[in-house]
Amino acid sequence: MPLRRLSHTLACLGLMALLAGPLGPMALAAEPDSPFLEDLTSPELQARIDAGTRTVLIPIGGTEQSGPQMALGKHNVRVHVLAGQIARRVGHTVVAPVLAYVPEGPIHPPAGHMRFAGTISIPEPAFEALLEGTARSLRQHGFHDVFFLGDHGGYRKNLERVAERLNQAWARDGGPPARVHALSEYYRVTQTAYVAELKQRGFSPAEIGEHAGLADTSLMLATDPALVRSDTLASPAARDRAHGVTGDPRRASVALGQVGVQQIVETSAAAIQAAVKP
Repeated sequence: MPLRRLSHTLACLGLMALLAGPLGPMALAAEPDSPFLEDLTSPELQARIDAGTRTVLIPIGGTEQSGPQMALGKHNVRVHVLAGQIARRVGHTVVAPVLAYVPEGPIHPPAGHMRFAGTISIPEPAFEALLEGTARSLRQHGFHDVFFLGDHGGYRKNLERVAERLNQAWARDGGPPARVHALSEYYRVTQTAYVAELKQRGFSPAEIGEHAGLADTSLMLATDPALVRSDTLASPAARDRAHGVTGDPRRASVALGQVGVQQIVETSAAAIQAAVKP
């Protein structure tokens, strides 16, 4: 029997055994214990809202180059993982789907990250419209506090502008009470406390870097190592500005990345909890 067909058969047998168990069909009806909106059915989400879950995180990534050592989906995967951890720490919080299309600079002639294959850029008005539509949708469904979590520094001004615009509009329209927060703490901690900790451990600013260097690569190793091409970390291209890198990732590690992950999660969760207090 072909391997694929065998796997399918075994999966079906496992499913039948579950259905035949003491709980019967109800064994499959349990609501998944996941903070991610995409994992829930509409009735499951509604039940959470009715039970008091009124906070939602909108993770925002970006599709851009990160040198020869990291996959183009770095920001998207990282913000998804971290948003989930933050939501679990805060409690009664849901995570919306990641927004992967963001402004990355001029397309023609290309500038910045757009000079490298795979980077995707959209105009700022389109990005802001996407943010606004997402936030308005979530307010309509009953969420009171909507948080933008941006994993990329280049569009922070857009997040702040949309939050301010929506908060002003919602204060006037007589609709359900809701607020939008551009959570600056999420990104800021990677540029302040995390960098300070790495310096204390003896790493230089040139090594820590600003893009695809030691700090950036370590964070990726700690969130999804499959997106890091470890065999390229020692190559000259992996620390060359001409190849889209600012920094030196050769000593990047899971352990160093976990330091940053803990800082991001704890700082972001504390800021969210402070913001949603009545």
